[in-house]
Amino acid sequence: MESTGKDECPPPSSCHLSDVREDGTEAEEGVEGMSKLRSKAGQKCDEVESDILRRVRTLLRELDGHHPACQCDRGMLRWTLHKKIDQNPSNSSVLVRILVKELERAERGDFRHYIIPLLHTLMYTLIKAPCISDELCSRVYDFCKKLLTLPKPFCTIGLDYAVRLKMERTAPGMLYQRMVISEQSLKSDPYPYQEKIFIFADPELLSEAICNALVTDTEAAQVSQSPRACMCYVIIHAMQAALGEGCDVSGLKARLQDMPTSDVEHWFRQVVAAVECAGNEASADRGQHAARLEKIYHTILSSLPAGKELVLFIRPLSQSCEPDCLSQDLDNFEIQDIISDCECCEQTRFSVLSTDSGIERDLPTAAEEPLAPFSTETDQSRLQRKGGIKKKPSPLESVAFLQAGCNGPGVKPPAKPQRRRGIPPEPAAPLQRLHTARIVLLGDDRILGRLAQAYHSLRKRETRRVFLTPRLNLQFYYIPVMMGQPNTLAVTDHPATGQENLCEVAGYLGRADPWYESNINTLCHMIPKLATMPSSPSKHLVTDLFITDVITYYVRMGFQPVCFQVYAVKIFFNDPAQEPAEDVFLTELCTQVQESISHRELSMTKKKMTLDGPGIDLTVTYRKVVVSDRAKELAMSLRSTGLVMKAIPADEAEDLMCLNVNITEIVRINNLSGRSFSAVANRLKTRNIKIRSTEQRPFTVCLDKDSRRAYRNVISVEVSPCLEPSYCLQKTRIMKFNLHETEDVGLVKYMPKSLLLPINTFAGIIQ
Repeated sequence: MESTGKDECPPPSSCHLSDVREDGTEAEEGVEGMSKLRSKAGQKCDEVESDILRRVRTLLRELDGHHPACQCDRGMLRWTLHKKIDQNPSNSSVLVRILVKELERAERGDFRHYIIPLLHTLMYTLIKAPCISDELCSRVYDFCKKLLTLPKPFCTIGLDYAVRLKMERTAPGMLYQRMVISEQSLKSDPYPYQEKIFIFADPELLSEAICNALVTDTEAAQVSQSPRACMCYVIIHAMQAALGEGCDVSGLKARLQDMPTSDVEHWFRQVVAAVECAGNEASADRGQHAARLEKIYHTILSSLPAGKELVLFIRPLSQSCEPDCLSQDLDNFEIQDIISDCECCEQTRFSVLSTDSGIERDLPTAAEEPLAPFSTETDQSRLQRKGGIKKKPSPLESVAFLQAGCNGPGVKPPAKPQRRRGIPPEPAAPLQRLHTARIVLLGDDRILGRLAQAYHSLRKRETRRVFLTPRLNLQFYYIPVMMGQPNTLAVTDHPATGQENLCEVAGYLGRADPWYESNINTLCHMIPKLATMPSSPSKHLVTDLFITDVITYYVRMGFQPVCFQVYAVKIFFNDPAQEPAEDVFLTELCTQVQESISHRELSMTKKKMTLDGPGIDLTVTYRKVVVSDRAKELAMSLRSTGLVMKAIPADEAEDLMCLNVNITEIVRINNLSGRSFSAVANRLKTRNIKIRSTEQRPFTVCLDKDSRRAYRNVISVEVSPCLEPSYCLQKTRIMKFNLHETEDVGLVKYMPKSLLLPINTFAGIIQ
């Protein structure tokens, strides 16, 4: 995390009054000097603004396909722009103002493909900026509200940023504070959310230089990210954002450096509580927040040690004149309970309606259970429960947890609970996941295939025993890395071309999201080059850590998922004693004729090839994909040398939820010169397909282009969309009670049926 020091444009110098003569000669020279300095300062600011505008326009031209003359600059335009602002944070307002104008111009000119990249660039700058005027924030907020009238993903991103900006306008510095607390895992009661970034790179797919570069850059980036330093960043940024020119940054830095760590932690908690309290108060305004932080600011700068506050815990919450700043979201149910308990101490209660279920599991935890004020030991002893029954979570609760953990399209809202007469419905409390794991994968389609395997295994394990789903939020990110030449990225639809595209997923994401293409996909071949460059002697200063900066930007701003269907495959072998294998794949399944091993099989194969041509006889049964989405079973027999099933379409306009099967069919041709054979491409679209070798000759199956996931001696495969394990569990339970029930009923109807792997991008799929 970098410090956002405040470096304003140089103020105009003033003449010294002691040098002014009585005749006024020196005064005239001083006035002229002041005007010259003002002119130079204004000229310098104009140069800065024109340079930033030029960089922004270059960024937009790249989105139109006009790539920079120097190919090494591709993918680095956004990074160099933000680096320039980081070096001089006072220019943040200039960049924000330019980006707002460009956004308004894009809206008027109907350049929608500019909107999301400009908005992400603006928000990333605004979050890290030391001080942005309320007028600028208001213009950005109004623009985000306009996006609500547009289709997805514009309305989704606009709504998310509008909510953030509303909090930022009330409590300046709130977004930066939350970002640092969660990313650096700083302990904070008002904002308890934490997140970790996990980088996965397969050493068998990437070079040793890339792996070493990732380790080196990550270690270098952690040098300036000690908990104490990060707490100081939060304090300084909050004061700058709230007080603006009234904040003496250098004096505040010096005061914090001289403090012991315990005092820094104390003031960090005070600042966080004040900012979170202002952001969560419905009636709070910017002036009250600034006054609150100004009081803390002057106390820090004073020579007095940090004071300690005592909370009068026996005073009821309803009598407190200060809002509770140490809780992010106060539950109305809990507040009513506390107030009710307070009133019971003052008046006689004639009848009591017990809501106690008698089960120990239903007891609130120690942090949630309110204490009645003025309670004595006698009163507390009567409320203790002894001999409670421990109850395991029911299967329905486990399924509910799993349903909440299934993100992506196809998830239906849960059914409304039935209301009992005379009892108002209780609001359903959403699951609060305080931890987020951001999984970043570096590599090609093969590592994504491994991810699909691991994700499917995790979902199955969570179905049997729920553990991570209610506690952890999983987010997946993908950065393609190719070790070959750039021309290998060309999309090839036919396997006979000999070139294998190992980054089909990245190609699809780049076509669907231009900002992903510009910032992530273009780095496919640059990362290996950067990894082999000699180490910079200033790396420990965290100045030019390009790879880690790109990863940080991606995980901060990429929150729009593109969901890919995971496919299940069942593999049968020619040995009847061998159990069928079950696996999953994400991008591709490829089959090839297996070479014969024994001499007898080889001789029989040669005779067969002479009569019928190369390849083997196959029976293909599949369900054809039609516009009406009705099932249409088809079957055909053919002779083939192999086939490829691709789950990633070559065009973003095609259906992402179906397989494109390319079968190389061998056709016999009889003519006057004799018998000949030709290869014909047979293509079909399906979601379910079965392939079987009718002559019992084996073939090989390779999943996700990974030679380590190859199966030999295969005679039959069955491919279908992989079902969500929680859906399968609930469906099985329903079938036990009603064997003739074929349609989804009850809870199953509201659960996602297919297992989808979400990969985050900046915009999702732009229609």
